[in-house]
Formats: sequence, structure tokens, C-alpha cells
Amino acid sequence: MVGQDYLTMALPKGTLFKPTLKLLKLAGFDTGEMEQDSRKLLFVDEAHKVKYIICRPTDIPTFVEYGSADLGFVGKDTIVEQKKDVYELLDLKYGYCRFVVAVPQGTHEEKTWEQLAHTRVATKFPKVAEEFFREKGLQMEIIKLHGNIELAPIVGLSEMIVDIVSSGRTLRENNLVIKDEIFKSTTRLIANRVSHRMKSGRINPVIDGVRGLIEQGVELE
Repeated sequence: MVGQDYLTMALPKGTLFKPTLKLLKLAGFDTGEMEQDSRKLLFVDEAHKVKYIICRPTDIPTFVEYGSADLGFVGKDTIVEQKKDVYELLDLKYGYCRFVVAVPQGTHEEKTWEQLAHTRVATKFPKVAEEFFREKGLQMEIIKLHGNIELAPIVGLSEMIVDIVSSGRTLRENNLVIKDEIFKSTTRLIANRVSHRMKSGRINPVIDGVRGLIEQGVELE
């Protein structure tokens, strides 16, 4: 676990970075240095004893689970897929997307799930996919990819995909349609379990401040 004197937060690179910074700024944290264009991955606010580490979103649950960060901001999709031993504190309501099953338009969309049993599913989220199909009583062949999931049905690698979507534009551009929705995802505040107990005096005010902003419906995106 990180030093007792500092509160360390793991912030996500990419699309969630700016709304996370805005939330922290509204909660009273000094985000000025992080708002500048920089390649730095570690920022230290000595005045308030806060450290910020900038990570890939998929790495944040690991940093938090192992105590390299006390708190982290990460999508529910990543939490569900990785199943790390972290404490989920708050739904922050931004970074909305959906986990969906998508199939080629006009090819598989009218088929029943029973007709699609034992077919191939391409995804970056094999645990989410396996659990979804297991609950439906279907045994599917799950193929893990690391990107360009939409390409798999086009080239015959799979009959369908499981992926996260926001607007659905990429699916439409690749002639894919949503066959089923698995669950909705938003950004969550997570904590290291030991830190949550040992640093409650630092963490609880953060939770209360952020919760108050979310309940007010502040616009973050």
C-alpha cells in the first residue's frame, strides 16, 4: 500500500481523462499541472499530499488492487471483465457506453439464439462474453482480439461480436446490428480495500464531495 502521508489516485488516459479532471477540480483538487499538455505520468501536489498517476484504463484496477493507488477512476466494463479485488464506491455517471452483442445485418439478426449456438464470438472481453452466453445456456467459441473487433464478422473469423459501444456509429459503418444488450457501463470510483479502511479520514471526504457533485447533476462531458 502506498505511503500513509499521501493519497494516491489513478486517473485514466484517453476519453475519460478530461471529465475526470473536471470532476476533481470541482471537488476542490488542484488539477492545474495535469491540465497542461504533458507526457508526465506522475503528478504530486505536495501542499495537499496528493499524488496522481496517469494510467491506461485497463491497468487501473491492478494499480488499485495492489495498493499502488488508493483510489481509481475506471469504467464498469473494465471492472466486470477483470474482476479485481477492489472496492467499488460510486457510479460517477459519465463515460456512458453499452456492452452489446452485434451480428452482420441481414445475415444473423433474424436467427434465434438456439440457431446461433456453438458459433464463434470475437471480443476484447472474453469473461463478459462467456458469462452472458453461459446465462443463456449457450456454449460458444470465444475468440479474443485486442482491437478492430468489427472486422471479425466481415472476414469470416466470427459470426458475431461482443463489444462496447456508445453511439453505435462504428457498428453501422461496418454493417453490424445490435442483437442484444448485455449491460450499461459508466465510470466508477474504486478503492484499495486496505486503503479504504486505513485512510478513511482522507478517502471519506473525497467520496462525500464527489457524491455531492454527482447528485447535483454536474455536466462533465
